[in-house]
Amino acid sequence: MKKILALHTGGTISMSQNTAGEVSLNKSNPLLDDNYDQLFDHQINLTSEEIFNLPSPHMSMQRMLQLHDRILQAEAAGIDGVVVTHGTDTLEETAYFLDLTLPDTIPVVVTGAMRSSNEIGSDGLYNFMSAVWTAASPQSRGKGVLVVMNDEVHTARYVTKTHTTNVSTFRTPTFGPIGLVAQHKVQFFQELITQENVALDHVVDRVYLVKAYAGMDAQLLEAIANPNTNGLVLEALGAGNMPPQTLPALRQILDLGIPVVLVSRCFNGVAQAVYEYEGGGVQLEKMGIIYCRGLNGPKARIKLLVGLSAGKSPAEIRHYLSDAVS
Repeated sequence: MKKILALHTGGTISMSQNTAGEVSLNKSNPLLDDNYDQLFDHQINLTSEEIFNLPSPHMSMQRMLQLHDRILQAEAAGIDGVVVTHGTDTLEETAYFLDLTLPDTIPVVVTGAMRSSNEIGSDGLYNFMSAVWTAASPQSRGKGVLVVMNDEVHTARYVTKTHTTNVSTFRTPTFGPIGLVAQHKVQFFQELITQENVALDHVVDRVYLVKAYAGMDAQLLEAIANPNTNGLVLEALGAGNMPPQTLPALRQILDLGIPVVLVSRCFNGVAQAVYEYEGGGVQLEKMGIIYCRGLNGPKARIKLLVGLSAGKSPAEIRHYLSDAVS
C-alpha cells in the first residue's frame, strides 16, 4: 500500500461560495473532512495535513521554502509521494520552485481547483483524486514536480494558467502535457529533460519582474537601478526586444552587477537574439542581458531567485538561466 501525504495550502479548492456568489476561506478545509480510503480502493494510505490555509496571492517565497522543507521531512520519514493542494493564481510558481529545489526522488504533484467546494461542477475533489493516483504511480518517479488538473499531467517547468475561470485553464504552451489520468491510472507520453536541482536553506528577495510594452520609458527601470536590487527579469517584446528608451536604465542596472534575464512576453515560442537594431535582441545580448529560453516571466523570476539564493557566481547564473535543459 502506497503512503501518500497530502499537504493543503488553501486556495479555491478549499473555499466555499456564499449566496451572493462570493468565494471565501472556510474555517476548515473540506478535503480534511472526509475519509477517502474507499475512493482509492484501499490501495493508498492517505494522510492529510493543513500546512497553510491561504488564498494563493498570499503565497510568499518563505512559505514556499517552508513547504519544501516539509516535503523533505516527509520523504525522510518514508512517504512514497506527496500531493500539494494550492490556489491556482500562483500554483505554477510554487510548483516550479519545488521542482528546482527538491531532489527528484519521490513524486510530488501539485493540484488545485477553479470552482470552490460547494459550486455546481466543482472540480476540486476530482483533481485531488487524480493527483493522489498520480503521486502513487511508480511511473511518476523521476519526472520532476508535476501539475495535475483536468485529467492532464504537466511539468512544473512549462505549465501556466491560461484562463481566469475555465476548468481547463492549466496548459503547457508549445510542448503540451506529458501525460493523462484516466480510470485511476496515469499514462505518460513524454519525458522531461533532466534538470539541475539546487539545495536551499534560505531565499533572497528583491528580484523583480517587468513586462515591456509599446512606448515604454525608463522610469520603472530607473527605480530598480539601485544596489539593493538582486535581480531583474524582463518580459520583452516579440523574440526578445526592448523599446530604445529603456536602454540607458538597463545599462545602469547591468553596471551595478545586477543580473538581467530576458524572456518573451509571447504565449508561445522562445526568446532569442534575432534583431539587430536599437533595442533589438542582438544589442541586448551584447550588453550582457541573459536570454532565458522556454520559460515565462514568473518562472524565469523563480529560477533567477533560486540561483541567487544558492550563491551561484555571475558566470554560473548566466549558464543556469540560459541553459534550456534545466
